[in-house]
Amino acid sequence: MTVRELENLVGRRWVGGSGRWLDVLDPADVRVVVARVPAMTPADVTSAYDAAETGARIWRATGALERAGVLSRAAKLLRERTEEIATDLVREMGKTLGEARGEVVKSAEFFEFYAGLARTPYGYLVHDARPGTTTSVRFEPVGVVLAITPWNDPLLTPARKLAPALAAGNAVVLKPAVETPLVALHLARALHDAGLPAGVLNTVTGQTAEISDALLDDPRFVALTFTGSTATGSLLRRRLADRNVRVQTEMGGKNATVVLADADLDLAIPTVAAAAFGQTGQRCTATSRIVVEAAIHEEFVARLTDAARGYRLGPGLHPDTTLGPLVSPTHRDKVAGHVARAVEEGAKVVAGGAVPDDPRLAHGCFYPPTILTSVSRDMTIWREEVFGPVVAVHVVPDFDAAVDAANDSAYGLSAGVFTRSLATAHRFVELVEAGQVAVNLPTSGWDVHHPFGGFRDSGSAFKEQGLEGLRFYTRVKTSAIRYC
Repeated sequence: MTVRELENLVGRRWVGGSGRWLDVLDPADVRVVVARVPAMTPADVTSAYDAAETGARIWRATGALERAGVLSRAAKLLRERTEEIATDLVREMGKTLGEARGEVVKSAEFFEFYAGLARTPYGYLVHDARPGTTTSVRFEPVGVVLAITPWNDPLLTPARKLAPALAAGNAVVLKPAVETPLVALHLARALHDAGLPAGVLNTVTGQTAEISDALLDDPRFVALTFTGSTATGSLLRRRLADRNVRVQTEMGGKNATVVLADADLDLAIPTVAAAAFGQTGQRCTATSRIVVEAAIHEEFVARLTDAARGYRLGPGLHPDTTLGPLVSPTHRDKVAGHVARAVEEGAKVVAGGAVPDDPRLAHGCFYPPTILTSVSRDMTIWREEVFGPVVAVHVVPDFDAAVDAANDSAYGLSAGVFTRSLATAHRFVELVEAGQVAVNLPTSGWDVHHPFGGFRDSGSAFKEQGLEGLRFYTRVKTSAIRYC
C-alpha cells in the first residue's frame, strides 16, 4: 500500500525538502507507517526564514480586520475537516477519537477568539505635561517568531501559539515534534486555504539534531515560543541568553490535587480520574500527585482504584477504547521505569503498574492507569514528571499539611482542591504556588480565553491564551505629537 507523503509549507509553496522522508508511526501498532514527512535540511530551514522575513513585512502591513478574516476562515476550515484531522491525530499520537475531535474544535476556537479581538480597542492615550501634545501607546508585531511545539497536543499547541502570533501581525516558522507532524501540516493547509499570504507561516519538519543549529542561530527570528520538557526549555533559554530574543517557555508540571475530608467524593473520584488518566496522562496539566486527608484516605483510594480499572485500553479509533496508547515505545518504557523505581523506593502499586500482556495490544505502546500509594515526599516519583497515566498518593493530617505538600515541588503549573468549604477554597487559591488553580474541577481543561502558564520551573513569565497571550507577540511603542 502506498504511504502518504505530506509536504511542508514554505512561502505559499508545498515542498518536499531534500527528498529524504521521516516515517510517522502509529503508536497503537508501531508496525504501521501512517504517513511520511520531509526530513528537511539546514538549507531548507534557511529557506523558511527567507520566506518568513518577506511574509512578516507583508502581514504587518495587512489591516487587522483583514488578518482576522483569514483566521476566521481557517477556523471554519478546521471545523469542516474535523473528521479527517482527528483521524490523523489519533493515528500519529494515540488519543481516542473523542479526545482528538475535541482538540480540533478547541484549536478552531483559538483562531475564532483572536480573530474577534480585531474589533476591540487597542492601545491607549496617556496624559502629557507638555502643552499641545497628544501621547499614545500602541502595540506592534515583533516580527519573525519561531514556534517549537510538542507531540502531546500536536494541533492545539500550534493553534495556541499561531492564533495570537498571526493576529498580532507576525510571521511564524513552525517546528512540530518529530513524532506528530501530520496535524500541524493540516493546520498549515487550513491557513493556506484561508488566504494567508506567502511566507506568513512556514513549517519545518525533520530530525531536531540535524536542523537545530539552523533553527536557533538564524538572526532573523526575534521571539521563540516553546512548549515541551523543562530540560529542553532551560537549554533553549541558555542557548539564546546572549541574544536580544524574547523567549516564552511552557514546560513541565507535577500537578497536585488535594482531596480534603469534607470533599464530595462522588464528584472528586471521576474528576480526578479524568484529570490523571485522560489522554493517557500525557498532558502538562494532568494530575500526577494526589494529596489526601487521612480521614478519607482508604475510601478515596479504593474508589479511585475501581475507576482506574474501568478504563478500556485499545487503539484510539476503536469505539470501545477509553484509553489509547502512549506516544512511542521509548516513552512507554520511560513511564514503566518511573513506576519500577517508585516500587524500589517503597511505593505500593494498587492499580496498573505493568505493561499489559494482552496479545491484541502487543505491538502498541500501551500502559494502564496506575495508582501508587505509600508515597513519601523523598521519593523520586514525588519529584519527577512522569507524563503518563500514573498518580502518586500521599496522605496528610490536615489542610495546612496539604498545602505544604502541594507546594513541595520544583514546578508550579496547575493545582486543585476538593472541598465543600468556600473559605477553605479561597484560602487554597491564595496559598498554592501554581499558575492555574481549580476548585472541585480537574487540573486540566483550561479554555482559550483563560490566561495559561505556570510558576517556577513550569515556564516563563509570559502567559499564553486570552488577552495575556498577545503580550508576548507584541512590542510597545509610545508616541508624542505636538500639534500646536
